[in-house]
Amino acid sequence: MSEVVIETFGLSKEYIRDEFHITALKNVDITIRRGTFVALMGPSGSGKSTLLHLAAALDRPTSGDIQVLGQDLYTLDEGQVARWRNAHIGFVFQSFNLIPVLTALGNVELPLRLTSLSSTERRKHAENALRLVGLGDRMHHLPRELSGGQEQRVAIARAIVTDPDLILADEPTGNLDAASAEDVLTLLIQLNKKFDKTIVMVTHDPYAASFAGGVRHLEKGTLLPEETSSFDTKGTI
Repeated sequence: MSEVVIETFGLSKEYIRDEFHITALKNVDITIRRGTFVALMGPSGSGKSTLLHLAAALDRPTSGDIQVLGQDLYTLDEGQVARWRNAHIGFVFQSFNLIPVLTALGNVELPLRLTSLSSTERRKHAENALRLVGLGDRMHHLPRELSGGQEQRVAIARAIVTDPDLILADEPTGNLDAASAEDVLTLLIQLNKKFDKTIVMVTHDPYAASFAGGVRHLEKGTLLPEETSSFDTKGTI
């Protein structure tokens, strides 16, 4: 049995808006194993991104438990969580979240500034990450000088530059045209199959989800029974 990367038990999250209680997740039990590529699907407001944010310790659950790589993140203080996240999690956002005044190389190097690597070592790691995503010739370009697909590949390079155990991607193709989206999804498959990266991707797009090895659906905060994609890349979740 492969190692468990994410495991939740009765995981629930509620938000309070004025006098209203909004249930984002309700008693979610899910196990995701190392080396899998899992797509989380569901309509807007189904809890997909909430689950992803809880796995990255960007938010805290209302009740229940979540362990990531065997670590109960909510026993750690904010500084410890930040260091743990930087070492183990690569997060890819829909909106790229690149710093506009930094080059592609500068953006990718940012997570390494929290490590003990020298400036020379940081630069080498960042260059290697950009070459891996096919942007070896765009290292010194600013985000405004890149296409949307190239910006997202910079964001992926930034997510993998620390060699994380887990890549969390929140609608990574949501702002891209069809060709760029295909390139990004193909890159995610490469990271999963060639480099054995565990990937959890939130998407509303069935075609994007078909690139994953397994698909899980959320509806009104509830996790529905498991199914397997016809484009199975790694096997079961």
